[in-house]
Amino acid sequence: MTRTVWYPGHMARGLRKLRELSEKLDLFVEVRDARAPFLTGSPFSGQVAKFRPVWVVLSKVDLAAEEATARWLSFFRGQGSQAWAMDLRRGNVSPLLRAAAKLKPAYRELRLAVIGIPNVGKSMLLNAVVGKSSAPVGGIPGVTRGVAWYKGKGLLVVDSPGILDPASHREVHRRLAWLGSSRSDVIGGYEDLAEGLIDFLRKSSKLERALASWDLEPQEETPSGTLRRVGLRLGCLVKGGEVNMDLAGKRFIEAFSTGRLGRFTLEGPGDPPPWEAGP
Repeated sequence: MTRTVWYPGHMARGLRKLRELSEKLDLFVEVRDARAPFLTGSPFSGQVAKFRPVWVVLSKVDLAAEEATARWLSFFRGQGSQAWAMDLRRGNVSPLLRAAAKLKPAYRELRLAVIGIPNVGKSMLLNAVVGKSSAPVGGIPGVTRGVAWYKGKGLLVVDSPGILDPASHREVHRRLAWLGSSRSDVIGGYEDLAEGLIDFLRKSSKLERALASWDLEPQEETPSGTLRRVGLRLGCLVKGGEVNMDLAGKRFIEAFSTGRLGRFTLEGPGDPPPWEAGP
């Protein structure tokens, strides 16, 4: 499958390739993280929607708040898009395939492209659609060179690189890093990242539930103070008994992004964008 990469210099090239592909495609399927469906939207989705339908799959639903996921599905469907919430690890994509089959031309297989930013589950969706053992097939006449197609039952699927918009606001990259979709070094390291998440959880009245996983309770303190207590609880210490704040931050982010602190959704339909809410 196509390797997920950070591609700050290839936005125009990637969009051009998808535009060229759209002439040979019937459908785009965009994978978004159910915990932040707005933030994890592909920078290409608005552009390619001018050429072909774009359907939405909300992934990692087991990590997101159920009620929030239901509201997001209603939002996307209200915008005229087909949308599903799927635990892609289980590989059940039959609702998507049944709907896509209705678009299949009578004279050839259905052709679709999977798009999305890094680490939202594109490869898992591709595996579920065509099978983990599927190998790239030969080139399709008239289709851009260098594009890998995978053959499934009655369909051909093209994967695309996971691309983030490098021009996104710093707060966007920070929140994506909370989910594991952006690099921590883009926004200053794990300590800063975790303190930002702690502050966000406190302001959204979710910190108590997150800290309960470690039998801790919120206190009147700075985010740094909370992270220090987490570090003490987890044994993130250096010589002399001081807390290694960067390691504590890394452990906090890892626990949050993998669901060990519970199911959280960062945003709902209609929420202000993070560049208005964040510093």
